[in-house]
Amino acid sequence: MSKKPSPSLAAELKPLVAPFRFDGAGKFHLRSHKTDEKGGLDKDKAEKILEANRQRLNDFQEKLYPQDRWSLLVILQGMDASGKDSAIKSIFEGVNPQGCEVHSFKQPTSHELDHDFMWRAMIALPGRGRIGIFNRSYYEECLVTRVHPELLAEEKIPPKLVTKNIWRDRFEDICAIERYLLRNGTVILKFFLNVSGQEQRQRFLDRLDQPSKNWKFSMNDISERALWPRYMAVYQDIVRHTSTTLAPWYVVPADHKWFARVVIGSAIVSALENLDLHFPHADKASLKEFKQVREALENEGKGRKKAKAKKKAKAKKSSQ
Repeated sequence: MSKKPSPSLAAELKPLVAPFRFDGAGKFHLRSHKTDEKGGLDKDKAEKILEANRQRLNDFQEKLYPQDRWSLLVILQGMDASGKDSAIKSIFEGVNPQGCEVHSFKQPTSHELDHDFMWRAMIALPGRGRIGIFNRSYYEECLVTRVHPELLAEEKIPPKLVTKNIWRDRFEDICAIERYLLRNGTVILKFFLNVSGQEQRQRFLDRLDQPSKNWKFSMNDISERALWPRYMAVYQDIVRHTSTTLAPWYVVPADHKWFARVVIGSAIVSALENLDLHFPHADKASLKEFKQVREALENEGKGRKKAKAKKKAKAKKSSQ
């Protein structure tokens, strides 16, 4: 009787990923996505999954780098205190930093404003064999600039190009660029950390209560918090218009940081498994060369051993 094949890793992790994936099919309403979902897990079970995912991610990254064919772009979006920084720190703990790069996109510099809105993100894309993590991303140019229209004027776009359709146009441009990247071997994973206003409030209070976290707080956080409904409406629009089959959005429940990390880590591991990563195979010419190198190294060892024995014999003879 033949053995039943074991389920793939992606199938095992699917219950932790699929419920939060939106690929543009059907309607999307942000209010229908709970922020406090736990997926039937408790913190102990979640920690075991998280630790297993760390090991899996490390194993995949060790093959991704030398195979040098695919690259992975992880995009994290969310309101202040949604857990982006801590998610990066926790999920990628133990991954070789040589093959992993994190970029945080803050207010554009004057140099960046002299280029198109995608430029600064494009020059930060991960090369083949690498994992790139965007802590915020080019989506900010459809988010913050939409909530604060005055920022759009700083981008120096010719006035006649700033039409009522500019956001729709940017969504189209982003989808086109993501499709281009996917066709050239960059896998894109997009996560919106969906935190509630009540949880953000508590995390802000925690930052004020803990001296080690005071540096994270600014009065600007409070003024942006007052615009919460506007931000949620724009995020809903972004997810609706830029989710595709190949580059879907994952709307991650973020009130419980430990569960958000499980969802994000599981989605990353599942995507990497689908790439069929493996260490490069040596060709015949290389194998022949390896044989010659081995022989040379072995002969070198034998020569040293022989010289050492000769030296010892000589020393013994001189002492007699």
